[in-house]
Amino acid sequence: MTDRLKNKVALVTAAGQGIGRAIAEAFITEGARVIATDIALDKLKGLKAAQCAKLDVLSTDEVDRFAASVNKEYRALNVLTNVAGYVHQGSVLDCTDKDWDFSFDLNVKSMHRTIKAFLPAMLKNGGGSIVNMSSGVSSIKGLPNRYVYGATKAAVIGLTKAVAADFITKGIRCNAICPGTIVSPSFEERVEAVAKQTGNPLDEVRKNFIARQPMGRLGTAAEVAALAVFLASDESSYITGQPHLVDGGMAM
Repeated sequence: MTDRLKNKVALVTAAGQGIGRAIAEAFITEGARVIATDIALDKLKGLKAAQCAKLDVLSTDEVDRFAASVNKEYRALNVLTNVAGYVHQGSVLDCTDKDWDFSFDLNVKSMHRTIKAFLPAMLKNGGGSIVNMSSGVSSIKGLPNRYVYGATKAAVIGLTKAVAADFITKGIRCNAICPGTIVSPSFEERVEAVAKQTGNPLDEVRKNFIARQPMGRLGTAAEVAALAVFLASDESSYITGQPHLVDGGMAM
């Protein structure tokens, strides 16, 4: 442990598995007091966070109540990390209004909710770092069958830049992480979904995902978490409003 986040209070959404879990664990290792949240509380078992709590980021009322409780206990967050998200599979022809609305609600509006709820206390406390999970598949790069997902993640970059611009003189930094293809439970679900949709074997589908990475391998959640630690720490104090790629060269 190097205490890069010592004495910082950090909240992580979707901390139950995958990238969110890895970020929460990395923050804990670096000395932060971590508030780990997930819609499925059982997924947070074994995470030695300062606080583990169920949080539905689709509910404005629930987010507002939770923020009030957190701010009462800790005064304010130093780090807000928005990880919750969903990957829709398909083109515009496969995207129903329900798919579109749900994708934007979870991938974008959830960040609007958490930022709006936690930002006032952060401002009163002198500032902090907001880290939003976007994707290389966004305004940076388009990939087949990622229509609404790419649209939402492009919106996350726009939201990130807007927050950074509005509060740049008030101690708030806001950055986005843009991963490539990362090994995670959700990745395995996507592999299974594509295999079912195409009728191709799982191994073939998995190899196709790997082949689109110029490095010839998938990324790990720990590699994404390392970037999150940097953006949450004072080491990145002169960096704001930027999308940061951790994608194995996919967007070169």
